[in-house]
Amino acid sequence: MTEFINNILEFLSHLGYFGIALGLMIEIIPSEIVLGYGGYMVSQGHLNFVGAVIAGTIGGTIAQLFLYWAGYYGGRPFLEKYGKYVLIKKSHIDLAEQWFTKYGAGVIFSARFIPVVRHAISIPAGIAKMSAKRFTLYTVAAVLPWTIIFLYVGKVLGSNWGDIKDKAHPYVLPTVIAAVVLGAIYFIIKKTKKTTD
Repeated sequence: MTEFINNILEFLSHLGYFGIALGLMIEIIPSEIVLGYGGYMVSQGHLNFVGAVIAGTIGGTIAQLFLYWAGYYGGRPFLEKYGKYVLIKKSHIDLAEQWFTKYGAGVIFSARFIPVVRHAISIPAGIAKMSAKRFTLYTVAAVLPWTIIFLYVGKVLGSNWGDIKDKAHPYVLPTVIAAVVLGAIYFIIKKTKKTTD
C-alpha cells in the first residue's frame, strides 16, 4: 500500500461507518481496498459487520447515482470533458454505451461485476433517461453482494487485509459467473418477449 492510500484509509477509519460510505462515494481508491479495510476494522471490533454492509451499500450506490445524474443532466459531452477527474475515460464510456445498447437496462446489474464497464455503465443509463427508481434497484442489488464479499474477506484476513485483491478472487469469481448468467437470462427473456410481440 502506498503512503497516500494509507493516509486516506487512516482518515476514513476515524469516521467509522460514514468513512466507509464516503470512501466509496468519492472513490479516490478502489472499492475493494476501502471495503477490505472496513472488514479489517470489523475484525478489530471497531465496527459492526451489518453496519459496515449498510454503509458500504449506501456509499457504493450513491457513487453510481452521481454518474447516473451526470449522464442524465450533463450528457456525454459533459462526461467526456470532466470524466477524467473521476478516472473515467472516453473508451470506458464507449464500451459502457455499447453494452447498454446491446443488453438493455438489465446490464446495470450484471456489468457491476465486470472490470472497466463496472463504473462507467451508470453513464449511458443516465443519458438514456432510465428510470431512477429502476436504476437504483438494479444498482443496490449488485452493490450489496460486492460489499458483503470484500468486507467478509477483509474481516477474515484481519491485519493481512492488504492482500484483499488476491484472496477475494475465489469469492468474486462465482459471483461474477452468477451475475453474467442472470444477465444472459434477462437478455434472452427480453429478446424472446420482443420476438413474441
